[in-house]
Amino acid sequence: MNVKESELYPPLKRFLESRNYEVKGEVCHCDVLGVRAGELPVVVELKRSLNLDVILQAVDRLALTPNVYVGVPCGCRALKNRRKPMLKLFRMLGLGLLVIDPNRHIASVEILLDPGSYQPRISKRRQTQLLSEFATRKGDPNRGGSTTRRGIVTAYRQRAIAIGKFLQENGKTKASAIAQSLQEPKARTILYRNVYGWFERVSLGIYQLSPQGTQEIPRWLETLDL
Repeated sequence: MNVKESELYPPLKRFLESRNYEVKGEVCHCDVLGVRAGELPVVVELKRSLNLDVILQAVDRLALTPNVYVGVPCGCRALKNRRKPMLKLFRMLGLGLLVIDPNRHIASVEILLDPGSYQPRISKRRQTQLLSEFATRKGDPNRGGSTTRRGIVTAYRQRAIAIGKFLQENGKTKASAIAQSLQEPKARTILYRNVYGWFERVSLGIYQLSPQGTQEIPRWLETLDL
């Protein structure tokens, strides 16, 4: 919706007044100030879109009151594309978020989020997964912040590469023999799942490198200096 920030003010003013706030615009650099007897004031910063500037501006207003909102027009692109992470960010910062439709007179303001203190919940499952990957990954094969077409070297990929190296050197082999030689208890699963397309089963329980594996495994071994 292509609207001016000033067009968001009238419906927001009506909305706050319906909740018994006295409302004034542009007070000491605050776009909107709402005051209700016996309570801390409400500050709303009006913007056409969500960006770092308005977030920093709203954070600065927290020095005035804990009741700080950002008001944006309905159809805001950032909310359409990244609604969930944007709400999470506002919740973490203790900010509120309003969506305003200037073309409607009644119920034209939607409260997506009220300001409040943020209490993050740790995901034990994700934390365990994180630490397990750290502990089982051999060495430090990836440069932090980089992405490559070949993909990130995970502990799982390292295991698959080790199996690929074994098959390159020994030819077709029983999965049980690979597991024993490499002391890799998940060898059978890795061969069967064949996530990277490097292996092919030639008979029951026996595997060899696929054409793709024959081509890619040497590149990985050279890159990782294995």
